[in-house]
Parts: sequence; structure tokens; C-alpha cells
Amino acid sequence: MAISVAVETPLQDDVRALVDDLNDHLLPLSPIECQFKMTVEQMAGDDTTVFVARDENGHAVGCGALKEHGDGVGEVKRMFTRPTIRGQRVGSTLLDAITNLAKDKGVTRLVLETGTGPGFADAYRLYERSGFTRCGVVLDYPDSEHSAFYEKQLALAPAQ
Repeated sequence: MAISVAVETPLQDDVRALVDDLNDHLLPLSPIECQFKMTVEQMAGDDTTVFVARDENGHAVGCGALKEHGDGVGEVKRMFTRPTIRGQRVGSTLLDAITNLAKDKGVTRLVLETGTGPGFADAYRLYERSGFTRCGVVLDYPDSEHSAFYEKQLALAPAQ
């Protein structure tokens, strides 16, 4: 399956549907108060860049976002691939695009929060294979048994 990944607005019906599917997927995995979701309107903010993966027919099959926090910190948000295409490296492609953009923007530390438990095993594998390591609480997230935190140090861009 040929997949393309590009920066797009999340304010499209098919991307909204993808984010709805992500929210539905997460709902049974963690208590609602421990789910830190961005709405598509928040994802459309100036501090966030959204990547959308599309199949050869143009259908949105995955997404992920980079949220910039300043001081060299960026956050991976809203990572999701449709269950029907998992195992085809779409998540890795999205995460690579996010990481490359973060480097281009001068981010030196990329962080993320995800859930805990068996429902997140695929996410752990994705992040760890992409060079992320577990760390303590990041940003303003609460310390909770329902959250796992990861970070990846990025090389500084060469001086120009």
C-alpha cells in the first residue's frame, strides 16, 4: 500500500473523523480524566503542525502532530493509525516526519505522554524503536499511574 504523509489542516471532515476514531479507541483504555486530548480546533493552532497519512485513494489513514512549547521543547500529539493498516510502518513514517520537522524548527527535546497498560503496547514499541526513552513527568501533565512519558533528545541543527 502506497502511503503519502503531508502537513494538512485538521479542519477537514475526513481528518475530524480520524480524530473521532482515535478518541473512540482511547476511551476504554484509560479513565477519561487521564486522557489529554487536543480537539481538532486546538490542533489547528499556530503552535501545532498536523501530519496526515493518506492511502493511494486519498483516504486519511493516520495522523500525528508536533506541538511546540518553546525553549527547545516539542511534543508529539494525536498519533493514530487506523487498525486496518497497522503493521505497515505508517506510524513510523508519521513519527519520522514529526521528528524531522522538530529538528528543522530547532527543537532539541521531543516529549510525549501516552497511556499505560496492554492497549498501549504498540505505541511503546513505535516510540522505543524511534529512539524515545521513558522519562519522568513532562510539561504540565500530572504524575499518574495511567500515564507513561517518553523523550528523545534531538541533535542541534548545524549553524548556518
